[in-house]
Amino acid sequence: MPTIGWFEILIVVGIAIVVLGPKDFPIMLKKAGSWIGTAKRYVSNIQNEVSNLEIDDEKIDNEIKKETKKDEQ
Repeated sequence: MPTIGWFEILIVVGIAIVVLGPKDFPIMLKKAGSWIGTAKRYVSNIQNEVSNLEIDDEKIDNEIKKETKKDEQ
């Protein structure tokens, strides 16, 4: 997987300032930060849902084991 170093980030920032202009660059940074924050929250919510499903699945497995032990006795 390729890595992005500080020099590459500096080049992208420089090109963005030239293309967008110094007035619109901070606005673009705010929008990009907002998008990144939204994406992080979305991924976090998905991870929490999967974790909750795993916990629920473990609870169901434990209940089934208890019921089978009761039936065997």
